[in-house]
Amino acid sequence: MKTIGLIGGMSWESTLEYYRIINETAKVKLGDFHSAKCLMYSVDFQEIEVLQHENRWEELTDIMVNVAEKLKSGGADFVVICANTMHKIASAIENRLGIKVLHIAEVTGEKIIQNRMKKVGLLGTKFTMEQDFYKKVLKENFDIDVIIPDENEREIVHKVIYNELCKGIIDKVSKMEYIKIINNLALNGAEGIILGCTEIPLLIKQEDVNVPVFDTLKIHAVSAVEFALNK
Repeated sequence: MKTIGLIGGMSWESTLEYYRIINETAKVKLGDFHSAKCLMYSVDFQEIEVLQHENRWEELTDIMVNVAEKLKSGGADFVVICANTMHKIASAIENRLGIKVLHIAEVTGEKIIQNRMKKVGLLGTKFTMEQDFYKKVLKENFDIDVIIPDENEREIVHKVIYNELCKGIIDKVSKMEYIKIINNLALNGAEGIILGCTEIPLLIKQEDVNVPVFDTLKIHAVSAVEFALNK
């Protein structure tokens, strides 16, 4: 098994789920007392969040590359960024360090294609929904068309992530707002919905909506084990 290098803490609530799912998957696949070989560096999300909202991506890149370098030096064979938004920096890590970053949009795209879908809705931070780094991977690698909520809905999705979910707050009113937004995306032609922030699955489950949802956290975590076991 390859050693997985996890960059966590963005937020730690979802990083907990990564660690749990990765080790549960390793046990299912290998049996007995097996668990995953992994290293984790958990950042201080306060620092990351401030730089994100101040649009200081060069500084964020330096931080993430530095963290990935620590993981590589510690023996990690590849890197898993435990957050959708910070995949904006994935290619910079690969280019500077020459280490594989298991891209969350790529493994999600593979699942979407397996389900024979060509048009999906995307929920996430405003950075993920509005910028091209995530949607571009899906379009160029898998020819998947991505639609996003309208401006007001994007603001709601973004605020709930940072003001509630990243702080461990699960609010019933916010859940209903998300369900309404998901239903609107389905009405606009989305065959499935990408839960493109690793905190969103803390709020929205498949049983909450009629349209298929893609839990990027679970897909990413399971794929990390599969990649680690692939010889």
